[in-house]
Order: sequence, then C-alpha cells, then structure tokens
Amino acid sequence: METLIAFCKWLENTSWALAVSGAFELYPYLRLTHFTGLVLWVGTTAVVDLRLLGWGRRREGADQLSAQLLVWNWIGLGVTFLGGFLLFVGTASGYIINPAFQIKMLALLTIIALRVTIQRKAPVWGRSPDAPAVAKLIAGVELTLWIGMILAAVRIPNY
Repeated sequence: METLIAFCKWLENTSWALAVSGAFELYPYLRLTHFTGLVLWVGTTAVVDLRLLGWGRRREGADQLSAQLLVWNWIGLGVTFLGGFLLFVGTASGYIINPAFQIKMLALLTIIALRVTIQRKAPVWGRSPDAPAVAKLIAGVELTLWIGMILAAVRIPNY
C-alpha cells in the first residue's frame, strides 16, 4: 500500500495534475463529464441486463441490443474514466486510502469483467426469448453491483 500511496503522491504533483486541481472553475465540468459518461455507460448496460432478465420489449433480443449498444457502452466507459481520472488526480493519495473509494473501484473492476462476459456471451444467450439462468444471474449481479458502486461513491466524501 505504501508504494501505491507514493505513486498517488507523485501523480498529484505532476504538472498536469496540479494544473487540473488548481483550476477550480474546471471542477463542475469534470463532474459533468464523469456523470455524462456514467449515464451513457449505466444506461446501455442496464438495457441489455434488463433484457437478459426478461424485462422490456421483446422486439429485439439481448444479442441484438448488445451488438447495437456495444460502441456506446464503451464510449460511456471511456468518458466516465476520463472525467473520473481527472477528478482523482488532484487528491489521489486521499482517495486511494478511502474505504468507500476502494469499494467503488473493486465494484468497478468486477462490473467491467461482467460486462465483457455478457458482451461475449450475448450472441448465444440472447437468441432465445428466455435467457439461461447463468445469464440472468450475471445480469442481476451486475445491476446489483452498480447500485453498490453508486452507494459507495456517495459515501466517499464522508471518509
């Protein structure tokens, strides 16, 4: 952990991190960027997950939805990461020791792994009107982790 904290302190003191953290008028735009990416990412994820769970219109299967939303899903992740990273660099050493932030990052990594699994398996799982139990389980776990990640993010300022 000491090495990680040292890296975060180094990161905080890079010229571009100092420029970002010193530009107070930039903060609302960074948050807006982060939240816009989240809306896109969570929205596209939830549509596919809910379809795997059997909810929503049945015009298109989860396989079609996943294929149509694939690019938007990853654009949402990229925008979220960009905004979040720029928010992080200003006080990285404070964030990295924050238990709520650690939970958020663990949930994030798990969500990404589940998302990749769903995107790889959706062409098979989504062909039938009723997805297999494992698909429903993964989709349900992913949605639950999103709720947990959001709750952890809300708690970050309290530590």
